[in-house]
Amino acid sequence: MWQGFDSRTIVRDGVRLNVRAGGQGEPLLLLHGHPQTSAMWHCVAPSLARQFRVVLMDLRGYGDSDRPAAGEGSRAYGKREMALDALHVMRALGHERFQVLAHDRGARVAHRLAADHPQHVDRLLLLDIAPTLAMYRDTSRAFALAYWHWFFLVQPPPLPEALIASDPVRYIRSVMGARHAGLSCFAPEALAEYERCIALPGTPEAICADYRASAGIDLAHDQADVDAGRLLPQPVRVLWGEHGAVGRNFDVLALWRERAADVTGRSVGCGHYLAEEAPDEVLAEAIQFFRRSQ
Repeated sequence: MWQGFDSRTIVRDGVRLNVRAGGQGEPLLLLHGHPQTSAMWHCVAPSLARQFRVVLMDLRGYGDSDRPAAGEGSRAYGKREMALDALHVMRALGHERFQVLAHDRGARVAHRLAADHPQHVDRLLLLDIAPTLAMYRDTSRAFALAYWHWFFLVQPPPLPEALIASDPVRYIRSVMGARHAGLSCFAPEALAEYERCIALPGTPEAICADYRASAGIDLAHDQADVDAGRLLPQPVRVLWGEHGAVGRNFDVLALWRERAADVTGRSVGCGHYLAEEAPDEVLAEAIQFFRRSQ
């Protein structure tokens, strides 16, 4: 899947981060979601690399990156900490300012990265999320049923971790296969990669910590931005799946306009996994949106 991309490990504060980079041009960081890895970009990254210097990384807790101890309040998996990982990776590769394409959990990291370090982030293209604070605030019965894992993973340890660890492949197939396209939209080699990584030691603990942080420390950081009236200064474009739970349960553009000064976006005729269900549309949107800054 990664012909033309170099693989390397970049270390930040003792945490090893798995990184791939390829192509030439303006730097573009790609951040994946749960319960996937950077392999989710395999349909779009090679084409993007014809015009951009594309950097992919596995978030801490996922893929082949490290799974550090969560710490008090799952602070090690707060999006502020994950954003510092992403910034460190880009600076280690020589990129002081860059653009970001991100999905799901990675898009939450991208939001915090842009909020905390606006001088380093030029533009954001976010896939299938609304702001975390708003999604918890406006949760409905329909959303809770569709996104049951949001509420399962944040339960006190060790129950969620133990249930995932008892059959990690079943967990990943249950979460991903229950959505609009089922498992048919995932290339066999990509699905095999997700299944390999979900079974690595420490993954259940890490993904639970990720979600516990989102329901705790991340909300505090988001609320501080709201209370201070801080808006993202970067242009933000948001795409969401027409058949996904986010678009069905939230006014995505209205919620992002509460958090950013310049927001555009639209729905795409697919489910949650846009980069694998509708890669041509994601690619076209990315090229058009990111070209504007060049």
